[in-house]
Amino acid sequence: MARPITLFTGQWADLPFEEVCRLASGWGYEGLEIACWGDHFEVDKAVADDGYVPRKLETLAKHDLKVWAISNHLVGQAVCDNPDERHKAILPERIWGDGEPEGIRQRAAAEIKDTARAAARLGVDTVVGFTGSSIWHTVAMFPPTPESMVERGYADFAERWNPILDVFDEVGVRFAHEVHPSEIAYDYWTTVRTLEAIEHRPAFGLNFDPSHFVWQELDPVGFLFDFRDRIYHVDCKDTKVRTGDGRRGRLSSHLPWADLRRGWDFISTGRGDVPWEDCFRALNSIGYTGPISIEWEDAAMDRLQGAPEALEFVRALNAMELPTASFDSAFSSD
Repeated sequence: MARPITLFTGQWADLPFEEVCRLASGWGYEGLEIACWGDHFEVDKAVADDGYVPRKLETLAKHDLKVWAISNHLVGQAVCDNPDERHKAILPERIWGDGEPEGIRQRAAAEIKDTARAAARLGVDTVVGFTGSSIWHTVAMFPPTPESMVERGYADFAERWNPILDVFDEVGVRFAHEVHPSEIAYDYWTTVRTLEAIEHRPAFGLNFDPSHFVWQELDPVGFLFDFRDRIYHVDCKDTKVRTGDGRRGRLSSHLPWADLRRGWDFISTGRGDVPWEDCFRALNSIGYTGPISIEWEDAAMDRLQGAPEALEFVRALNAMELPTASFDSAFSSD
């Protein structure tokens, strides 16, 4: 299908935006999913400086690139989380401030509202990101976690995100939450519960990234079918699972990326265990026509090799069209 293929710039934010544009265009990408960190897209400047967004669009046009979505995972993570030193490393200083947790959460929420406004200025209708979670630390269910505590976690999410989504509605932009461990929705049933918590408001949908499903033993194709009306954006990232030796577990033992003792690892798209052809057939079936964004992550491979290779892999699958007639119609006498 004629869906644009974009490159998510989050893993490239150490490079200047113009350089990432040059690379992506040279490889044949049609656009970028622009990260709101580094110098790629600065939300505070986008809402304060009337010339900022036109300059970004000019740079994209110079390299024959377009944009359909921006992503603000890092700030979104702080909206519902219990912030600590990890957050200080990823948040802008204006969001971290004095480090007081509730102040961080409030400033992060305000920035996500501004992200919706900035997206509208840029002419895109989708912001991809994380929500954070006040209850992720209870996932092991020990010490024993009362249901009331879990309920408070979903109520906290709704209380913090409904006012954010009001702004998204005001400016005509949608939020695409990436279902991901450490978030309020990290698997199938937590996604169901998350949508219920906000009464299925249309402003809140999903960023489909099957790399997080594979190591959890979730079915990405079934997920696409069941949540087909909520798939607002698609990221292509791959995962390789290596748990067969009885030592390497699903929780990865606090080991760093690419450590061979890990039970799984993110890997260049097309080299892992995601059933990509089935996923693309499902995307065709549910009528998804939005961008296909390659989120390239592989700690054991050079990104300058991986990003163009991943594009070729995805391009072949993305070209698969729905048939105009069933193959067995040739057997019919009518």
